[in-house]
Amino acid sequence: MRSQRLIVASIVLPILIAYIYFLPHFPYFLALLVIVSMLSMREFYSMYRVPRMYSVPGIFIGGILFYVACRHPAYFLDSIFVSLFFLLLLRLIAAKTPSGSMSDIGPLGVGFFYISGFLSFQWFLRDDVLGVHYILLLYTSVWMADSAAYYIGTYLGKNKLYPAVSPNKTFEGFLGSILGGSAGAFIMKIIFNIHDISVMKSIIIGAVLGIAAVLGDLIESMFKRDAGVKDSSGLITGHGGILDKIDGLLVAAPVLFFVLRYL
Repeated sequence: MRSQRLIVASIVLPILIAYIYFLPHFPYFLALLVIVSMLSMREFYSMYRVPRMYSVPGIFIGGILFYVACRHPAYFLDSIFVSLFFLLLLRLIAAKTPSGSMSDIGPLGVGFFYISGFLSFQWFLRDDVLGVHYILLLYTSVWMADSAAYYIGTYLGKNKLYPAVSPNKTFEGFLGSILGGSAGAFIMKIIFNIHDISVMKSIIIGAVLGIAAVLGDLIESMFKRDAGVKDSSGLITGHGGILDKIDGLLVAAPVLFFVLRYL
């Protein structure tokens, strides 16, 4: 399993970095985020066994909402109203009984905001002069946080962090995530010579991203345990699904956005 994880990561990561760094953020990075958003929503709705008559429209509506949030934010609230009204009307007409209406359409609304809403902050980070550097800082910090948490937790972990939600997570792994996140942000600061943040601030930002990555992982674990599944899907060999790979980023990206904007 570990060898599969390393092989997949060694193939995917260089391609992803080159794609983000060398191609214009519009339309290429936006297209990537829309695809990831729709695939993640598909996994989320599949976890909760949402009927296809609702999940398929929900996935496409989620993709449209994501695009509107990124490119036309002034119309985002209007889009939310139209989208939710359409789904409610669809449930009202398509089903012969009100029984189960919340279980059918409840995950759709959560999926819109939890996945598309949180993921949109990556676009806001990228859509800036120094955006590509901050995106790579974000990805590197979260990736190193996840890796450090995994290996430190595996070999040194003894004290459970939150066994009711994620039985394998430990306090030692949590500290590893903080260290890994700090190291990742520091490395990106040095490589790209980012003048907007000092060395100390990069280390602090990385530590915060390490904490956010763990929280993002725990939130997805909460949903998976509630839905009774181990992984969001088996799409990526040795890694689970798309949602399993971006769970930390979903929380870390908004955190980085607000830190850079307000601190």
